[in-house]
Amino acid sequence: MTRTPVARTLPDFPWDSLADATARAAAHEGGLVDLSVGTPVDPVAPVIREALASVADRPGYPTTAGTPELRAAASAALERRYGLAGIPADAVLPVIGSKEAIAWLPRLLGFGIGDTVVIPELAYPTYEVGALLAGARVLRADGTAQVGPAPVSMVYVNSPSNPTGKVLGVDHLRKVVDWARQRGAIVVSDECYLGLGWDAEPVSILDPRVTGGSLDGLLAVHSLSKTSSLASYRAAFIAGDPGLVAELLAVRKHAGMMVPLPIQAAMTAALSEDEHERIQRERYGRRRAILKEAVLGAGLRIDDSEAGLYLWATRGEPCRDTVDWFAERGILVAPGEFYGPRGGEHVRIALTASDERIEAAAARL
Repeated sequence: MTRTPVARTLPDFPWDSLADATARAAAHEGGLVDLSVGTPVDPVAPVIREALASVADRPGYPTTAGTPELRAAASAALERRYGLAGIPADAVLPVIGSKEAIAWLPRLLGFGIGDTVVIPELAYPTYEVGALLAGARVLRADGTAQVGPAPVSMVYVNSPSNPTGKVLGVDHLRKVVDWARQRGAIVVSDECYLGLGWDAEPVSILDPRVTGGSLDGLLAVHSLSKTSSLASYRAAFIAGDPGLVAELLAVRKHAGMMVPLPIQAAMTAALSEDEHERIQRERYGRRRAILKEAVLGAGLRIDDSEAGLYLWATRGEPCRDTVDWFAERGILVAPGEFYGPRGGEHVRIALTASDERIEAAAARL
């Protein structure tokens, strides 16, 4: 019997290729400023930590579907924060971080060999990984006209975009939804940065102006990693078409994909209280202003970057040369090629560092 390890069917893990640049940046006399990975650094709000501890003595298994309180809190937060009224609690499903959800969605929805998954031309790498894990074909396209007549099973959209920070408007999203519905394809919208609009107001795929009043064929992925600094908690949820959510729930029950109960309690608290989210957003806004001025002052051009937690910048040269240029100044950034061929002359600069480190980066630039 011959066996092909799954790892061989996947791209190399991109971050492993930054070892040399990391070492060079870390050798700077002022220490490393890591602006490569969007890892939160700010403290978790007390209300969330208290909720986590409140159920630490519960020994039983959690439910895959999530507690009624969590699902109701998520539904209410979607309406309160983003104007998404009418998302029923049974159309919400907690997941073990948004990356896990995205990596397994094509497989859990039954797609595989013979299916095509469309991802943005510049995209979070896990969209491609998830399709490859399912055995599906990957097609990079930003517009429906680029797809052509090929049958499509799933379409990923990401607004605000990681890495570019670009925001897709109502008309664009509505066109994607209409196009997909005509072909029986599912649209999955990665909305992890939806609450972080700066120069434009992000819109959810579940917005009634986009959906036409129907959630059919639509799923939105939401994360608490950025807005509530809960990356270590692996706290996220999917919302949308109740039928698709029920299908995912059924499979996840069999696979044991359960969010731990203390995390569910923490998520419920985070989704029920908006003040900590407002404070965190203001922190990122201040850091963005400092870093943006410094990057522009250093002669780089910033493209898109209307929302989210990154600046998409270029010096008009191969992105690895720009990574080295930053590393010489003790700053680590992500090469744009991580996100697709169109990123070959850009770097992604994260806002997720402490105030002191952001100011240090600005001073060096």
